[in-house]
Amino acid sequence: MRSTPRPGAVGSTVRRGLVAAAVLALGATAAVATATSASAAVACKVNYTASQWQGGMSANLSIQNLGDALNGWTLTFTFPNSGQKVGQGWSGNWSQSGSTVTVTPMDWNKQLSSGGSTSIGFNGTWSGSNPTPTDFKINGVSCNGTQQSPTPPVSPSAPVSPSAPASPTPPVSPSPVVSPSAPASPTPPVSPPPPGVHVDNPYAGADGYVNPDWSASAKSEPGGSRVANISTAVWLDRIAAITSGSAGNNSKGLREHLDEAVKQDAANGNTPLTIQVVIYDLPNRDCSALASNGELKIAENGLARYKSEYIDVIAGIMADSKYSNLRIVTVIEPDSLPNLITNVSNFQACQEAQSSGAYVQGVQYALNKLHAISNVYTYVDAAHHAWLGWDNNFQPMVNLFHQVATGTTAGVNSIDGFIVNTANFAALTEPYFNINTSVNGQSVRQSTWVDWNWYVDESSFATALRNALVAKGFPNTIGMLVDTSRNGWGGSARPTKASTSTNVNTFVNESRVDRRIHAGNWCNQSGAGMGERPKANPAPGFDAYVWIKPPGESDGSSSQIPNDEGKGFDRMCDPTYGGNNLNGNNPSGALAGAPVSGHWFSAQFQQLMQNAYPPLS
Repeated sequence: MRSTPRPGAVGSTVRRGLVAAAVLALGATAAVATATSASAAVACKVNYTASQWQGGMSANLSIQNLGDALNGWTLTFTFPNSGQKVGQGWSGNWSQSGSTVTVTPMDWNKQLSSGGSTSIGFNGTWSGSNPTPTDFKINGVSCNGTQQSPTPPVSPSAPVSPSAPASPTPPVSPSPVVSPSAPASPTPPVSPPPPGVHVDNPYAGADGYVNPDWSASAKSEPGGSRVANISTAVWLDRIAAITSGSAGNNSKGLREHLDEAVKQDAANGNTPLTIQVVIYDLPNRDCSALASNGELKIAENGLARYKSEYIDVIAGIMADSKYSNLRIVTVIEPDSLPNLITNVSNFQACQEAQSSGAYVQGVQYALNKLHAISNVYTYVDAAHHAWLGWDNNFQPMVNLFHQVATGTTAGVNSIDGFIVNTANFAALTEPYFNINTSVNGQSVRQSTWVDWNWYVDESSFATALRNALVAKGFPNTIGMLVDTSRNGWGGSARPTKASTSTNVNTFVNESRVDRRIHAGNWCNQSGAGMGERPKANPAPGFDAYVWIKPPGESDGSSSQIPNDEGKGFDRMCDPTYGGNNLNGNNPSGALAGAPVSGHWFSAQFQQLMQNAYPPLS
């Protein structure tokens, strides 16, 4: 997808963060509680694990019932430091009074069978220090004893003859002592929430939907079977795509994909299934570029059509009860809102998008309709570090995201998270330098490549963006996604160590793993490789690495190719193009022979596999 320049400097036309916040894994704490009553022994174990960064934390607690079955439970614990606060919790009703935290269950996890368990968690803040709590209690019973077997029900006593002495109560055998050298029994796996329940992270504990159309294209390529079963997103890039597929080999409409996802879900047993759908048809779409221009125009009643013919139809299909067990992740309008921050002064189509309010109103409408469906998750596109990494556009973008969210019915809670690097090539991490690196007294920010940006990769950008969004008022459960489908940059051109040059430009150019000619280049980049395979919870604050852009699907045609999909010819996709001021007047770096965007590009797919990092096995 496109990227855009920062105002006032040689910008980039790239798209799609975390100034390296220190991350500390807190030690796991396990506590066991026992108690007896006239009819039962209450026993439990609580495992507490957490990760933290400066001023923030995310904790997961596993509660295991080691006693009689429970119908309802209350967990309490006390933070050792008064500066520790629960922000927002999940899988329970969380409250805090002073330093004491209380959690009661949801309807679906209030019953715990003997040996059963449930998992809960929260995101929070801290100041001063962040010690691990230890005084867990379940139903008022301290979790500091040893495990006991549940007490058997007491049989009614038979009448005792006055003349006959009562039999003494046999002594209770002590619980067996576990040898210090004996390994502890593993905690039984935690059952996932019931299907259809809206969870904090739709990728956690879930399998990903494999698009049969893309999978077939991948399998048709030599070596493509190595990646053909990886989950990729379904792009709805025009109204017709809802019913008949988007482009090229993508023949299935939305309902057909969801039906197929239901079949894959059934084959997975008890594991949830997540399917990703890109919502991508705003009027005046991609207003700063041409290769992915859309069918709807603001001047031709495009916003009304977007609402009635596009979003309403999509929401109606997703709300069908037969899809209620799926976790449907929607990626909301790549490139739209970032264009309002950086490109209004340069492009008439962007000016129309701003003056009419079409982008803001369209995104708000999509959030209202989709968020209302309990098993649908909304992630808004947030460009990338080489688009929004400068002082004059980073905070304005945060402010616009907040403005858009607060204008929806559910406010900031209408957004489950944000995604960076959608369909782009920016490196996940630069291993051999960071924004604090200096060369011969010069900061790497002064290099032509970094160009005074505050970020050099997507991990640092996504983290910083998330922190800024939470500080602005978004809940600290907001999760980040990074599209890693084409940002691996492996192969023989990948550096293996930092440069020894004392020239800042030479140092950066020889050290960076992102091998593009310019960070503003976005179309079918030569030398690119597949990146990290999709995974959930890869880092604190990150919900997942994902493959939103299906590798092998073109970004745009390398020459004038007539089409009926509303997609124009952009010189940034032409390998002979010498560039413009948006990419520092550098060559485009695009591959030759590319078809219209969304169509299969065999040469690109082969290169992406060849240069994959981590390498494909």
